Amino acid sequence: MKPPADAPSREELLAFIQESGRVMDRRELARAFRVKGGARADLKQTLRELEAEGLIDRGPGKSVGVPGALPSVTVVNVVRINSDGDLVAEPHGHRSDGEMPEILFYARDRNARDLAVGSQVLARLTKRGEASYKGDVIRHLKAGPQRFLAVVAEQEGARFLRAADKRDRNDYRIDGGRTPPAVGSIVWAIAKPGRRTQPAATISEVLGHLDAPNAISALAIAEHEIPCDFPDEAVTEAEAAEPVGLDSHRVDLRHIPLVTIDGSDARDFDDAVHAEPLANGGWRITVAIADVAWYVRPGSALDEEAETRGNSVYFPDRVVPMLPEALSNDLCSLRPDGDRACMAAIMDFDAEGIKRSHRFVRGLMRSTARLIYEEVQAAFDGQPNEKTAPLLEPVIKPLYAAYALLAKARAKRGPLELDMAEQIFEMDEERRQLQSVRPRPRLDSHRLIEDFMIAANVAAAETLVDRRAPCLFRVHDKPDPLRIESLAGVLGEMGIKASASAISQPRQFTDLVRKAADTPYAALVSDLVLRAQAQAIYHQENIGHFGLALARYAHFTSPIRRYSDLIVHRSLIASLGLGEGGLPPEQHLRLDKVAEHISMTERRAAAAERQVHERFAAAYLADHIGETFQGRITGVHKAGIFVRIEAVGAEGLVPRALLPDDFWDVDPGRHLLIGRRTGLEFRLGDTLQVTLREAEPINGGLIFSAEVDGAANPAGARPHRRSTSKPRGGVPKGVRRGKRR
Repeated sequence: MKPPADAPSREELLAFIQESGRVMDRRELARAFRVKGGARADLKQTLRELEAEGLIDRGPGKSVGVPGALPSVTVVNVVRINSDGDLVAEPHGHRSDGEMPEILFYARDRNARDLAVGSQVLARLTKRGEASYKGDVIRHLKAGPQRFLAVVAEQEGARFLRAADKRDRNDYRIDGGRTPPAVGSIVWAIAKPGRRTQPAATISEVLGHLDAPNAISALAIAEHEIPCDFPDEAVTEAEAAEPVGLDSHRVDLRHIPLVTIDGSDARDFDDAVHAEPLANGGWRITVAIADVAWYVRPGSALDEEAETRGNSVYFPDRVVPMLPEALSNDLCSLRPDGDRACMAAIMDFDAEGIKRSHRFVRGLMRSTARLIYEEVQAAFDGQPNEKTAPLLEPVIKPLYAAYALLAKARAKRGPLELDMAEQIFEMDEERRQLQSVRPRPRLDSHRLIEDFMIAANVAAAETLVDRRAPCLFRVHDKPDPLRIESLAGVLGEMGIKASASAISQPRQFTDLVRKAADTPYAALVSDLVLRAQAQAIYHQENIGHFGLALARYAHFTSPIRRYSDLIVHRSLIASLGLGEGGLPPEQHLRLDKVAEHISMTERRAAAAERQVHERFAAAYLADHIGETFQGRITGVHKAGIFVRIEAVGAEGLVPRALLPDDFWDVDPGRHLLIGRRTGLEFRLGDTLQVTLREAEPINGGLIFSAEVDGAANPAGARPHRRSTSKPRGGVPKGVRRGKRR
């Protein structure tokens, strides 16, 4: 019997894991190197170091593997058919910043004959190459076929389908025997398995046309299955609603000069603010919110539809509202054209910005003015217009004075503050095409409203906790220590000193952002810090909000567009005895399900909004093929480098074939792509000049080539194209695709 060995060196261990190409249990590694006793602790520590450097990833349980590696047996989803007719699958629930592993089920294999796009199976994987596996079916878990979204295109008189998912780079032959729909039609299609020179699909439903208004957002709505049309019962209830008056539960707030402050492109107005001085040097802040609970009663058709939607979804060309327009744009919108029902948080702060008391009332208010951020800031800075001049002394200056106190208290609290510019997408009058993209300036008027809303949200959570009433908390967990270690390593490569052991509080993350503020990496560091954070969700149990550095937090201020806020309003009404529309006992018992559902709808909305932004940006850039842009590297892996063009807020790929001619190696620990022959390095965070080669509005894909020392790629570089020999074309007017040059 061989004696136990010492723990392997990090080089030996990494080489063994990389050579295996799969996820392995820690015990399997210990057996392979005959590690026992005290040497197991050394093995564990080495694995932790490799993981912190990004050289290996943690898998299920105590397993590890090279980044992107998969277990030998795993659940996969069939997502498309390649040009050979073989089925391509992806691991179910796979999370990785790198390239998605590709799993092939060969159409000629007997056990793959029952598979179709949409099938989910338990499969045994055999490694074929880097991030590539052969799959063998062990057990069918979910049957296909599953629809995919596509657009009808045409080339040389032949119509075909182009998938809307940019991961699917095939053009599909249209099967079915009948005349295909018009070029530019948006369709649901079902891919057909089998070995063909070009994959085929049948059209199951025609949704509309790309020339129609709102076509790009319609793609995302269909793809993410976002409810769009309201049931007749919900519309009838909304249109039957009437304005409210004063009663024993409603306080008259119409004497208070409350104002709404929003963006110029805002579509709903559900919060109004006011501030007045107190004798102790502090301020009383009133935040009035639309009383949606009065109109949307538990168990009604309106309520069921609002819960199903979970939230409104905002696109550059339209809004998919949570509530019908009769409420969202009229009775629940705090416009200055009449009395409105409201729920108001009235909060008293001392001279240090510390909240000393608060109370909630159900009221009747009348907005004094609808203001926008830029004009409020201009008025405070000494340039009032006709609308803001009369409001400057009685309304605007007191708001800023109260904000100064809250800002002082916020600085002491030390929340996470990121420097991330929101993009403004400016559309033409018909809202069909993007005309420009620009960053939204961050003004003190924005921060003022944010701090007022946060204060009201905290007051709502505190009230419900103190009264032991049900609440949907907005919770944000602490970041994973391994993510912090990885962040510290990346920042170190940028020359920003960061010790993982010294980063544990939101304030310390903010300090990192401030360190980078005067460097070229400022925007990227904010993005990296954000990626290191856990995801905020809704939950009926409170664990606090790490990012805001708050022990209790709930959403109260936007019940027109978030179902979570409506639940909080109902619980406040019930626990404070404020009249009708309170949270009923039956809804108490299912808050866990509601929290899970609305967390999902929030993620769904964010994904759809991001996808639409990508497609509009690609449509805008389609007129700029061949132009050169300044970009910043946001991702490095074996497929090439991802580059973000800050001027338009768009990200695209520079594939290896469009990098300078060389053999390229990835150093994942240092986030580098290194040329063996030239020694050229492309590093995360570096800036470089890139030339736009392709822009695909249908799926938002952008392809760039890189320029080094002012010279473009060699002429012999192979272009990054789909797996079809056909030239591409047929994109209809209205959503243009740039020509390849």
